[in-house]
Amino acid sequence: MLKRPFVAALIAIAVLAAGLWNLPLWFSSPAKSILGAGFVPLFGLDHAGRELADAAGNALTPRSALVQERDQLRRENQTLRVLVQEASDLRIENERLRAQAGFAARAPWKLRPAQVIGRDPSNWWRTLHIDAGATDGVRVNCPVLTPQGLVGRVSQVHAQRSVVRMVGDPECRVSALIQETREATGILIPTDELSDRGGLATLTFLSRHAALKAGQQVITSGQGGVYPKGILVGRIVDWRLADQGLYQEARIQLAVRQHQLEEVWVILP
Repeated sequence: MLKRPFVAALIAIAVLAAGLWNLPLWFSSPAKSILGAGFVPLFGLDHAGRELADAAGNALTPRSALVQERDQLRRENQTLRVLVQEASDLRIENERLRAQAGFAARAPWKLRPAQVIGRDPSNWWRTLHIDAGATDGVRVNCPVLTPQGLVGRVSQVHAQRSVVRMVGDPECRVSALIQETREATGILIPTDELSDRGGLATLTFLSRHAALKAGQQVITSGQGGVYPKGILVGRIVDWRLADQGLYQEARIQLAVRQHQLEEVWVILP
């Protein structure tokens, strides 16, 4: 129900309008103009309010969809909590076993986020420029990665920016191994299909007896002293015997979509 003051205001406006219509023309015309000018802002406000209400109505999401999204986020949060707990238990067990075996404890990564600010037009799929440099602690050969996997390494450092050589560049060779079997260690090199299809490289010098399968994950081996062990590089697409059967080569679908990079993480020394 309408509130009484609002009803009284409407009645007063109606009485005033009726009175104006009954006044002589010489007096009512100016009064009508003044009264009408007073209502113009209200009409504009009403129109703006209607547009705002329409926009808000279009932006509203059905309650059922919001409830479904909330439940999904809750399940994902619970799953992540379980995985974090599992990872914590595995880390503690790993540290205990390394200590028993006399291995040095692994130092946690010191990460520095950076934005991709440019690419070399003539070599855009193999190098990129980031907005972190020497003043941020970046040094040559610092590994660069994303949550999806390995990007490459820093090749040039300036005061406030750096150049990154990406995986697949001839100057960015990576020692890698098959995560599932741990038996095959090879060197990641560029492939002729890298620029055409994007995200492909070759893992070469694999043992001719290695049991390779499509979909196997390839990770950094930790050999060479540049890349820490265990960073995801990509997955095997197919493979073949090379150099008259002396070793195997596998085509790798890189984990990182290099042409879509916007942010990266640099592992500082």
